[in-house]
Amino acid sequence: MIFNTDECMDRQARMKIQLAALKNLTETVYSKVPYYREKIKAAGIAPRDIHSITDIEKLPFTTKDDLRENYPHGLRACPQDRIVEVHMSTGTTGKPVVNEYTEKDLNIWRQSMARTLAGAGCTCDDIVQNCYGYGLFTGGAGVHYGSLAIGAEVLPMSSGLTERQLMIMRDFGSTMLTCTPSYALYLAEEAVEAGIDLRALPINKGCFGAEAWSESMREEIEDRYNMKAYDIYGLTEIIGPGVAFECEAQNGLHVNEDFFYPEIIDPQTGKALKAGEKGELVFTTLTREGTPMLRYRTRDITYIMEEPCTCGRTTRRIHRLFGRTDDMLIIRGVNVFPSQIEQALIEIEGTEPQYLIIVSRGESHLDEIELQVEVKKELFSDETRGLENLRTRIETVMRSKLQISVKVKLVEPKTITRPQAGKVQRVIDNRKI
Repeated sequence: MIFNTDECMDRQARMKIQLAALKNLTETVYSKVPYYREKIKAAGIAPRDIHSITDIEKLPFTTKDDLRENYPHGLRACPQDRIVEVHMSTGTTGKPVVNEYTEKDLNIWRQSMARTLAGAGCTCDDIVQNCYGYGLFTGGAGVHYGSLAIGAEVLPMSSGLTERQLMIMRDFGSTMLTCTPSYALYLAEEAVEAGIDLRALPINKGCFGAEAWSESMREEIEDRYNMKAYDIYGLTEIIGPGVAFECEAQNGLHVNEDFFYPEIIDPQTGKALKAGEKGELVFTTLTREGTPMLRYRTRDITYIMEEPCTCGRTTRRIHRLFGRTDDMLIIRGVNVFPSQIEQALIEIEGTEPQYLIIVSRGESHLDEIELQVEVKKELFSDETRGLENLRTRIETVMRSKLQISVKVKLVEPKTITRPQAGKVQRVIDNRKI
């Protein structure tokens, strides 16, 4: 389904619009945001030096540290009386990241999220059960605005209260679920305990994001709900959810690139990479007014896909995330992403899609990984030999996939803590203690 003709625009025509927006953005932040003016000057350029869209590479990067240093209003690019709404990150690792919206910014967000939900097949006939968190978090509000723009009925559930979530899902006939993928699986587990057959309910599609998840995890969700599960991408620093989304092809996430310009860079050198080359994702908010972002380094690892999509949209896509530069584990000199472990693990029969990675430093001063894996109920109650064979198989697969040895500990179902709100914790790194 094509929600907006802008998504089918000729690429050359879109690039002209992007260039005009980039020129305007550069002039705006140079004149109105002292922090950006000093960074642009330090880079040895001025707004007049932007002549083509590739000149974006001359501009300085923005990092999360920059946002925290300028908390709360240092990156605002318009008068306070034009700000109508504020969202921010949780701030669990320092001062929160603040995102201030003008009415125009909110309209951009509505459009972006309407496209996102429409990409998953949402229409005015749907009932959207929105289990993303509301409040200062962007997840719940973004889905809410997008649902209203489409004309769908939205149930503003927020996260938690799982028993009530299942009751509402059944009694109201929800047709679409929006939440983190880990929470979708947690709901499915609790539905089994409550004797609710999710596959028999009207719910048939879902938009899941806010944390990395594998193709195997998607298959698990689709099987348990009998639904189509779509990946969505966004971040507080840019606008919230709605930056990129999957369409019915489920082959990469379309970037709303009339609003958000994507780049891929080498995370070590900062040099631009070509389409198809894996690196760090960078976004520039071409049309934001409240807190525009210039070349924001997301720390997410992916690559840009330029080949045409079967859905008819001409916007470029990003591959589903491979992980992050800042949650990458370096184990005995080997780079390991939790998503690699998840991808390998879910393909092993007899395990549940719940795991915990514990990294420590042993007596020999070498890094060690313990991988706790939940086992399906029927297998855990089986003979010890079956469990030992499964443990050995997992260790063999991990050694083959990761090129390092992993100690596997099999645990009973529901042993590993599930998130009833927010993102799931997959890694405990005791080397930092």
